[in-house]
Amino acid sequence: MARRFIDLSITLCNDVVSDPPFMRPEITYQTHPETVGELGHFFPGVTQEDTIDGAGFAAAEWVKLTTHNGTHLDAPWHFHPTMDGGKRAITIDEVPLEWCFQQGVKLDFRHFPNGYVVTAQDVEDELARIGHDLQPLDIVLVNTAAGAALGRPDFVNVGCGMGYEATMYLTTRGVRVTGTDAWSWDAPFSYTAQKVKETGDTSLIWEGHKAGRDIGYCHLEKLHNLESLPANGFIVSCFPHKIQGASAGWTRAVAIIEE
Repeated sequence: MARRFIDLSITLCNDVVSDPPFMRPEITYQTHPETVGELGHFFPGVTQEDTIDGAGFAAAEWVKLTTHNGTHLDAPWHFHPTMDGGKRAITIDEVPLEWCFQQGVKLDFRHFPNGYVVTAQDVEDELARIGHDLQPLDIVLVNTAAGAALGRPDFVNVGCGMGYEATMYLTTRGVRVTGTDAWSWDAPFSYTAQKVKETGDTSLIWEGHKAGRDIGYCHLEKLHNLESLPANGFIVSCFPHKIQGASAGWTRAVAIIEE
């Protein structure tokens, strides 16, 4: 049996718009000659000319990031101080590894307009359409219009979002990891801000995130290439980087299909 891997992660780089301006990553590249000074730390007196072919020491990069740059897994601690009705929310280094390697299912919500808040009924209807019986620990990925907008100036304002009741529909059935190709699991802030202004209801802010207060869960954000996936029949691997006490960790999310 052959095994096919589908990369579900965006490329971390300086030029592609994947975050608001204030939180974009900064990558500084060093070539082999530019690190010769570091070589001298370990081998005093060695010059670039002394290295093989005079090439220098080693290529390296300095990276300035938040834990929410690139494709990443958010821990319950990101959403709220507590989870599961009052317990301390777990941080990314405490997320059970078994949550991060499970059967996947894709919900295709690309047809929903930007800013739309997905309901529990929407989730149930899509599961019925694709004929999937949701199982505990299934990793549920949401394909939105944002997947095709990566790099556009309006990326952070594109796609639908998962509301409180849609999120609870999944977590009450045992789902503990979800994901989206949008900037956020919730609807874009630009749309939520307008609703809050009109209604005064601040509970609308990050309502999908805040569902973690009731049942702790994780979600992947800024996934990519979800349109390449079937509705089900694949495994998702999304182990996060182990950062002590952190609210999120970067991940190379991958779908694995046995053929």
